[in-house]
Formats: sequence, structure tokens, C-alpha cells
Amino acid sequence: MELQHFSHNHPLVFNEERNLESDQKVYCSGCEEEISGPMFSCVTCGFHLDKNCAMAPSEINHHFHRNHSLHLLSSLPYGAGTCVCNFCDKDCKKFVYHCSCDLDLHIGCALFLYDIAERKIGDQLQWIENKDPSISTENHTEKLIKAKCFACWKPLLDSAYLSLDSGFCLHKKCAELPLETNYPRHRQHSLFLQFNSHLVPCKTCKVIQSGGLVYCCSICNFVLHIECVSQPPIIEDTSSHEHPFTRLLLRQSSFTCDACGASGNYVSYICLTCSLIVHKKCTSLPRIIKSIWHHHPVFHKYSVVDNECGALACVICHEINKECGSYYCSDCKFILHVNCALQDPWWYYKIESRDAFEKLNQNGADNVDPSFSVIKEIRHGENVMNTEMKHFSHEHNLILHDEVKDHKCCDGCSQLIETSFYGCLQCDFFLHNSCAELPRKKQIWIQVHQHSFNLIADCVYMCGFCNFVCSGFSYKCKICDDRICVRCAGLSPACTSQGHNHPLLFYLKYSGQYCNACGDSIDNNVTYRCKDCDFNVHYRCILLPQTACHKCDEHILTLTCNEDNDYSEYHYCDICEEERSPNNWFYYCAVCDNKAHPKCVLGDHPYVKRGTNVFIESEHPHSLVFVQKVYPYPECCKCGQPCLDLALECGETRCTYIVHFTCVEQYSYFGRKANQIRF
Repeated sequence: MELQHFSHNHPLVFNEERNLESDQKVYCSGCEEEISGPMFSCVTCGFHLDKNCAMAPSEINHHFHRNHSLHLLSSLPYGAGTCVCNFCDKDCKKFVYHCSCDLDLHIGCALFLYDIAERKIGDQLQWIENKDPSISTENHTEKLIKAKCFACWKPLLDSAYLSLDSGFCLHKKCAELPLETNYPRHRQHSLFLQFNSHLVPCKTCKVIQSGGLVYCCSICNFVLHIECVSQPPIIEDTSSHEHPFTRLLLRQSSFTCDACGASGNYVSYICLTCSLIVHKKCTSLPRIIKSIWHHHPVFHKYSVVDNECGALACVICHEINKECGSYYCSDCKFILHVNCALQDPWWYYKIESRDAFEKLNQNGADNVDPSFSVIKEIRHGENVMNTEMKHFSHEHNLILHDEVKDHKCCDGCSQLIETSFYGCLQCDFFLHNSCAELPRKKQIWIQVHQHSFNLIADCVYMCGFCNFVCSGFSYKCKICDDRICVRCAGLSPACTSQGHNHPLLFYLKYSGQYCNACGDSIDNNVTYRCKDCDFNVHYRCILLPQTACHKCDEHILTLTCNEDNDYSEYHYCDICEEERSPNNWFYYCAVCDNKAHPKCVLGDHPYVKRGTNVFIESEHPHSLVFVQKVYPYPECCKCGQPCLDLALECGETRCTYIVHFTCVEQYSYFGRKANQIRF
């Protein structure tokens, strides 16, 4: 049996069974799936089609796309452009069914959906009655945990579902949906089960469902989600609200939702007991959530009275709306608008019960498990001061020093020490008071893994927030192994900054004119901002250390935001000798009158302490030390260029090995203990 297929120049020969000389895998040139059964092959070119692709019709009048026919193409319809299947959302590379209205389906997806609509599902489908999709069954794995029904686009949890060998899943009730239905709000035409290819919002809930199927009248551009067609007149969800919600009317009517504060112009539900009117989606709002924006769980409230919070703004949008439904922490007077809190599913999780809330609330604050034990202390009146401690990060006891005699850097945060500090009498190890007293466990705000992070020491890593390479202490996530530097861990949604009298609020994404610190533009970046004064500071700029050292000056340089000298029309950096703006922040020495760009003072790696020892197993047989060399600059043993910035030098006095940190940084695996960095 031979077939002259439109996609190939040569005739294809039918093979009932695979009869190849080797056991190599054969893939269909149409759907790109491995062929395990009958196929059509070209003996000349090695072109193969499985039986389904070879016999697929060149044109389909599809039940789920009634406006136009779908035509089978052997190449992408947009030339070199990208073509994405409107069903599985994956790239199309070979055969595709295409419509003039830009609907595209893989050949396998198109034929599968056609069989579903024709109820010709046969042996393709396997019913599984299971209340917990996380439990593996025959030929099914944990991937079903996150699977969605391809029809209604809802999760499969707590439902009997249909699992397909092709990977598609379908609720049992959705498999039995009628292809045509009538709806009271749209009596003039029937509604047909369709793709929502034009992304029309549902007439009931106003939500656009990008995937799955909807009931549609293409004449009137009227769309309803599958669940909205059969929505119940009464919703009883005690986990969200103590009273039932009753559907008010199927007709369109304007209202303001008491749950989220947003307007509506479609079907609403009311609570007669509480005199509430809400969107359908808001009838099932979680009553308690744990948000990444706050360390305590927060409760949903339909209103917050003035004497509780005054005029607090939402932490995300920074707007004040007392009439808007919100999530509220009464202990901290903390508010999140409902739509702000729930806009991203990664930002929160639902807390099921008050008992779970109480347990989480007890563990929500920073863990007070100390990072040190007191060896000796003295008392000044009512004040107690630790003078000697044993810190978890160091093998020797640390002694409190009141006087800083020379330039020292903290081994916790790698910044200069200017006030009293803890130091080791036996080695070059120092800690700020604040770094020595950091908690062993801490909740990191705006982190999707909402558990306490563990404080770890003696490592070189890349911070997961600011993306700086750092040495010293970090807070480590036990799930993803992300490290957060102590500077980022110490920030909050509101902070103060030099150069401005008002608190600066955190904006996850902001586009404005420029950063008041560095002068660069702000384009959809993480920013701290004072809206009233239009004062903006990049996230990285808010982290700039207040003091720093540089070889250009023997004194400590101070971060400064105002240029006092107006005698000169032009202002220059005393390190790079390039012009600088007097309106931007700079480092200043009051003794020498030196002024310099922050970038010139700090370099590319301001948070790696010079003098830190590491061992890079495959780089050099001896331990290496982070250094910053001065003139004459030695040549890097890897690239041969002078070591002007951060470098790694051999700790052995007789060995002259030195290498740029940037020459080994790209190969490093940051996050391991510093004496175990590997390549």
C-alpha cells in the first residue's frame, strides 16, 4: 500500500509493523512523536508518518471552532515566525491545523479534540477515581498535582478525572458536557462549546480565560465560562464567609464589591445577613492568608474602622481606600487591598483554620534563637552589656572592643566597622554588634518560600535579591538553597534614606524619570520611592554602605547626597577624573576634600571582604585569599592582564599565583562554604 502525501515528494509505503535493521527510535515527521505502531515511510528520504498523521484530513470542520474550517499545513503558517498551539500552548514545529483567524492547533491536538467532540474517545482514555492526585497510580505520576482540566481550565483536585496517555486531563463532568446549550440571559441564540480564540471576557465574571473551552455565541460575541453557565443560585462556603451568598440577578447591573472594592457590571451575589454585595469570584476569597509582604498571617475584612488603622495605605499599591476590602493585621496595623494581595498566586497561600493561624502566628516573627552564648557580661545600672561571647560562626571567643584603631571590616556583612565591635584576640575576625546579634532564623519578606531562613556563615555566594557576590553571613532557604545577604534581609517595605526626610516605600515595579542616587533612569525596576516628593532610589542604591575606604585616600569616605560647593561650574570624580553630577550621591572625605563616584570607590565587588580565605579545588593546590592589589599591579595568571580590582592570591608566601576574581567567578558555584568552593 502506497500513499502520495501532500507534504512529501515521494510516495510513502505502509508498514504494518516496524521492520528496521536497528532498534533506533523513529519519530513522526508530522507530530514529532515517537512511532511505535503502523506507519508510512519513504524508503529514499527516511521520512515517516504515523498512521493518524498520514490519514488526517486536509480540512476539518471542527466542533470547537465553528466559524471557519481548519486547514492542515506541513509547514508553519507564519514563515520564520513563532507558531503556538492554542490548545496545549506549546510551539508548533511540523504539521499544524491553521485557520484564517489565526487559530493554530498541533495535528495531534486537533485530532484529539475532534475525537472528544465526536465522542470517539475509545481506548485513548483511562478513568481514575482518586481524591488525591498526588498519589501515584499506574502510568501516572506526581505531575498530576498541578494538572488542569483542558475544558474548564480548573485544577483536577478533589474530582474524578480522566487521564490521557497524551498527557491531557479532563474532569469526568466536563467530558459529558453538551456541545450546545441554552442560557436564560441569552435566549436569542444557542451557545456552543468553543475555543475562546479572541479572548473575550466572560459575561458573568468578566474574567478572560486564555486556555480551555467556553460556551460562546459568535454572532453576539457572548462568552460564558463552563462553570458560569451552571453557577449555583446559592453559594455556601463557610471557609470564606459565615453566611451563604445568594445570586441577585442574572441580568447585568452595576455595583461595587464589598469584598475587594472593585466595581462590577454583571452578575452579583449578596449576603442578606451582612448586607454585602460581591462578585462571584469574591464569594470564595480565603479568609486568612500568609502573604510574602508580612511576617504575620492576615485576615480578610470587609472594612477596617478608623480607630484601628487611621489612614494606612496598602503596602503594594500605596493607595488609601477605606471602603476597599482588605487583608489586615491588627497587631501591626498592616493593610493589603484584596486585589493587590491576591494578584500573584506566588505571593500568598491560604490558611485553612484559626488553629493553623494561631500556630503560624506564633512562629511568624523572627526566631529569637540567639546566634551566640554569653561568656562574660557587666552591668551599668539597669543596662547589661556582654563583654565576651561565643559566636556560632567562629571557633574562639569574641571580646567587646569600644575603640576602633584602624580600618576593620566586619566578617558578617563585609562593611567597615566604626563603632564598638566584637573581635577575636587570636585571629583577624571582627563583627559589628548588630551582626553578632543577628537571629539564627529569620523570615525574609517578599520571598515566595514563606518559612524561616537559616543564618549561615563563612561562605561566598550570590545574593538572590541584589545579585551582588558577597562574603560572610547569609540567610539560606532550606527549599531552594537561595542565599540572601544580611543587607537585603534587613530591609523592609518602608525604609529611611539620607537625602530625604520622608520614609521611602517599596515598589516592585516602577517606571519613572531617574534615580536620585545615581542619576540613571528607572524603567520597570524595583525601587524605593516617596510619591509625594517624587524621590526615587534604585534598590541597589538603597544598599550603598554609608562609609567606605579607597586607596586614593587614607581616611574613611562618607556617602554624601548634597554638594555644598557651588564655586565650580563642573564637578569631577577624584578617582576616574571624569565629570560627575552634583545632584547625585558621592563619597566624600572632609579632611582631604576628595569626592568620587560610588562605583569608583566600591568597585564591582563591594561586599566581599578582602583577606577572606577560600580553597578552590581545581584552580590552585593552595588556599587563596581575596585581595585588592595596589601599584605595581601584578599580572593575572589566567588572562595576563593587570589585577586592578578584586583578585585571589595564593596564601603561601613563596607562591606568586594570583588571578582575577572575574576570571574564576563565572565558573564558580556560589553558596558552598568558602573553604569548599568547587568548579
